[in-house]
Amino acid sequence: MEENLTIRKFSLQDRAGLRRISCDTAFLGKERGKFFFDDEILADALTIYFTDYEPQSSFVAVASNRVVGYITGAKDARAMGRIFSQSILPGLIIKAFRRGVFFSRRNLRFFWYCLISLLRGEFRAPDFSSGFPAILHINLDKDFRGEGVGSQLIARYLQYLREEGISGVHLGTLSEGASIFFTKLGFSQLFKSRRSYLKSYIGKELEFYVFGKRL
Repeated sequence: MEENLTIRKFSLQDRAGLRRISCDTAFLGKERGKFFFDDEILADALTIYFTDYEPQSSFVAVASNRVVGYITGAKDARAMGRIFSQSILPGLIIKAFRRGVFFSRRNLRFFWYCLISLLRGEFRAPDFSSGFPAILHINLDKDFRGEGVGSQLIARYLQYLREEGISGVHLGTLSEGASIFFTKLGFSQLFKSRRSYLKSYIGKELEFYVFGKRL
């Protein structure tokens, strides 16, 4: 791991680097172009709430003046959901139409598989926000995984939540490796289900996990 790596609060100058990593890791690290075409819309969907509406709850790992990892979060997952659906999603849909996202055969294929999963009820999950009100998302450049960077980001974010008086935090993940990582950090598995919308791309259904931690 780089000796000059630092963990610090997110700032506006980190936005491009954070968005880049969000796209690189969006589909379990696989080539995203096979799934979805338009990094601008993908990054907006994945990060815009955290960078534009609650930037104070995000942290970055920086090495050689380059963002190599991040943790984004919200202190109130329910409030985040309301803001996303009411203030972000409508504009995102309009922007996507203007950019031709819904006219791409590749994108329509991906949306179709997501719709099938939705109709099957695969996206249903209990609401854990009463006991675990905060939420987090963490991603790293592939060259910085397994080096303790993720643990440092988690520790800094949990410290921040405790300072803010937050009682618990939860997250969802499709990554088996991530589930092992969070268990080692003291998170408990709250829910598990299966997701099939990526099966046509990777050849198998995936386990979806929700983990939580009391603070």
